[in-house]
Amino acid sequence: MTQVSNNNVAGNPPIADAESLVARARLMMIISALTTLIAIAAVVSVIGYRVLNNGGPVGFDGIIALPKGARVVSTSASAGRVAVLIDVNGTSELRTFDIKTLKQTGRLQFATEP
Repeated sequence: MTQVSNNNVAGNPPIADAESLVARARLMMIISALTTLIAIAAVVSVIGYRVLNNGGPVGFDGIIALPKGARVVSTSASAGRVAVLIDVNGTSELRTFDIKTLKQTGRLQFATEP
């Protein structure tokens, strides 16, 4: 009599198929881990680049023309802008400039009510 062994009795898969499934799961876990490490390295690299390469100090080398008879009352710098309060013949005016380009970005005039 020849006895045939069947590993697929009662819904159990053959051993070769189980080993193949485990090997495939390990490969997917390795690929997932490598992808995660590459993503973390990319984020750390970008953060490091931005911290170490902030563009250096901004140097001012330019002339901003003010109206004739104007007098600078105060200046303030914040958020990439320079605000200059000037007095033009008794009228106050606030002008804002971009720090890097020194181009005027805004102008606000103050007047007294009649």
